[in-house]
Amino acid sequence: MRLFVAVLPPVAAVQELVDAVAPLRAAPEAERLRWSGVEGWHLTLAFLGELPVPEVPAVEELLGRVAAGHGAHRLRLAGGGCFGDRVLWAGVAGEVWALRQLAEAVRGGVNELGVETDQYGFHPHLTLARGGSAHGQRRAERRAAAGGMQVLAERLADFRGVEWEAAELHLVRSEQGFGASRYTTLRKWPLARWEAQPSEG
Repeated sequence: MRLFVAVLPPVAAVQELVDAVAPLRAAPEAERLRWSGVEGWHLTLAFLGELPVPEVPAVEELLGRVAAGHGAHRLRLAGGGCFGDRVLWAGVAGEVWALRQLAEAVRGGVNELGVETDQYGFHPHLTLARGGSAHGQRRAERRAAAGGMQVLAERLADFRGVEWEAAELHLVRSEQGFGASRYTTLRKWPLARWEAQPSEG
């Protein structure tokens, strides 16, 4: 199964972002973008890739322990950015340090189980759209695409959504095929109900 671990924003927060993104989708710079399905918007903590079914219970046990050891925290979707010409994303504000600690615990734990996560460091964001394939593109075309995505990201700079509580850890299955990927929560665990504390240093 193709799996990842995530925190899911509530409906109210998603709807605010839908409204903020709507003008961007109609912009000329958005013509070649592939927009993520709203029902699949999430904050990825760790991408686990293709995991054999017999290994899933050990991952679930680990995630239960991680959730019990980390407190619920307050977040909001805010601002935006892009990874070159590849990804347009919405940012995260609030107790991001707590989200980062949660992600580090998940990543460290699954690595100890022998499950490799993606090679990129954790960068809290919600993917809105992806650029077209760079295969066969000339350098000038890639530069123009990156510039267009940057324009869209700048239009999200002043966006600040409602504050919400990140209170659950989700193990999500990703199924790919024609069209947008489909996401299904296999299991979820409540985060602890004590106040999270920022790490020292």
